[in-house]
Amino acid sequence: MQMSPSYTAVAARQTLHRPDAPPAPEPARTQKVSWTPGVRGYVQRAFDADSAMIGVDLAEMQQRLKAVITQAAEAGHLQTIDWTTYPLPQNLIKTEREALALSNAQNAHIANLNASTSYLSSGAKIPERSIKRKNEDLETTDAEEDAITPPWKKHNTNKGSMEDRMTGKSKKQDKKQKKNDAFRANGLGTNAAVLEKRKQRFGYVSPEPSSHPSSRNDSPERTGPLVGTCQIVEKSYFRLTAPPAPDTVRPLPVLEKALNLIRNKWKNEHNYNYVCDQLKSMRQDLTVQHIQNELTVKVYESHARIALEMKDLGEYNQCQTQLRALYKMSIPGRSEEFTAYRILYTVYTCNRTDMNNLLADLTLGDKQKPAVQHALQVRSALASGNYHKFFRLYLDAPFMGAYLLDMVVERERIAAMASICKAYKPDVTLRFIAQELAFFGDVDAPEPDAGLPQCLEFLCQHGGEPFVERKEDGDIRFHTGKAIAVFEGQRAAAFRSVDIKGQI
Repeated sequence: MQMSPSYTAVAARQTLHRPDAPPAPEPARTQKVSWTPGVRGYVQRAFDADSAMIGVDLAEMQQRLKAVITQAAEAGHLQTIDWTTYPLPQNLIKTEREALALSNAQNAHIANLNASTSYLSSGAKIPERSIKRKNEDLETTDAEEDAITPPWKKHNTNKGSMEDRMTGKSKKQDKKQKKNDAFRANGLGTNAAVLEKRKQRFGYVSPEPSSHPSSRNDSPERTGPLVGTCQIVEKSYFRLTAPPAPDTVRPLPVLEKALNLIRNKWKNEHNYNYVCDQLKSMRQDLTVQHIQNELTVKVYESHARIALEMKDLGEYNQCQTQLRALYKMSIPGRSEEFTAYRILYTVYTCNRTDMNNLLADLTLGDKQKPAVQHALQVRSALASGNYHKFFRLYLDAPFMGAYLLDMVVERERIAAMASICKAYKPDVTLRFIAQELAFFGDVDAPEPDAGLPQCLEFLCQHGGEPFVERKEDGDIRFHTGKAIAVFEGQRAAAFRSVDIKGQI
């Protein structure tokens, strides 16, 4: 029997060379992503200060911006997305927050409904008192009243109940409701006679004749405009509170006679109160008869001229407004004259908005008319501060434009003196001031220095008396350098706002 060896044979190593190790895997190279111009613009808009949003901080915005661009790059959509209209990171964050808040509110509402449903399904019984409506015909005892009255209605009786505060009711409203109930109880709310009187008061003509006597027009309802039958030429004006009767309104032929009579009386008597009353009565008769023709234009033009002459800018402005509408209806009249007046009146009121609207309404033909050109030159001279040109235009005003410029010239003289005191130092002659400010005395005065007394009076009225000095040679000079502060203050007080009636 052969014995096995007690060791394991191992092959001897023939060489010291180690086997080559397997090559290490090469690290993955990161592919560089090139941003398109659209992505760069999107990033720039995200970091713009105007895109900042309250509640979204910069770090949160940057994180969301990185996530948006990364997702688009991984999906290969950098070139296909319209980055000019893609929502900014701030907007995305805000939208997600609003959606989350809405979802939470809906979940809470559903949870409340589930809780209520489970409570009812468990067999709980709602107290019968809470679903019954209170019967007003039944009386409740004190104990029952205490049982059904909530705690908040037992206190704070002086401030009103919780129910009243929640429904918006108050003691003042309760008093008003009681007053209305008393009004209806007395029959004043549904009394036919009272309602009929109120309708007639506001000019409503009832289709059915009323059985109550009335001092107003009780004729049947008219289907067309009123036609007057009154033959009285002179008629005083009174304010209408209801449609007038035909026998109190003058027809067109009588109104033509009345206009001629009023014009003659104005030339001979110059009684403005009488003329204004008669013209207003004529305007009223024309209005109630819906007459809009050449006579209507003549009446308003005549009244506007007389009001200008008497410096009644309230009546003038009313006539001017109506004439503007009549001219737009292509009714013949003196549109050139009154367009020029409108420009000068707007210069007087210092209303830039009305002036811009007026200039926009002027046509090329209007601007070629001499009176309108003169008024536009006046506006331009005052807008540019050219007082020398303004006072020359003041002396050459066409039609009755001088009456409107008379209301402007006083404050423009003060403004011109403020400019003269700044430009001419230390003093100037009184004759120079009189010529620049258009002081020429009486029209018939032949003397060249006829306006010096008026100029001196003007300076003294506005605080310039201490600065007037008479030299040894008889020349009167005005110390402009010392009077700057005085006329600057006068100018600030002169240019105050003027209301629609032309009253400061």
